[in-house]
Amino acid sequence: MEPTLKHLSKEDIHKIAAADDFHIAPYREDGVTYGTPTWIWSVEVADQLYVRAYNGSKSRWHRAAMEQKAGKIVAAGMTRQVSFEPVAGEINERIDEAYRKKYKGSPYLDAMISKRATAATVRVK
Repeated sequence: MEPTLKHLSKEDIHKIAAADDFHIAPYREDGVTYGTPTWIWSVEVADQLYVRAYNGSKSRWHRAAMEQKAGKIVAAGMTRQVSFEPVAGEINERIDEAYRKKYKGSPYLDAMISKRATAATVRVK
């Protein structure tokens, strides 16, 4: 299924954030071929969709997302072509809270709200 060429709607963001099946595939260096889809966590804050790299900014998908600025996601039964932008600043406190709420009880939560992962926060749009 080819991805839809549009930014995510608020409805899409709500559906994606409520699900736990988010796969990200930034473009490869050629800017045409998608990388291998990687399952990651996603959260919603103020009608925006955010993801973080568990292994920080050295993560392969994160490096590709920051270099290529675009790719596709597959989540909540949807495939979408999207763009990626880095996130920094106070919004990360709200993103931390969203991770705590959505993934409460997970043994991976502390890593996802660590400085390493926070430094690799990405807005998906």
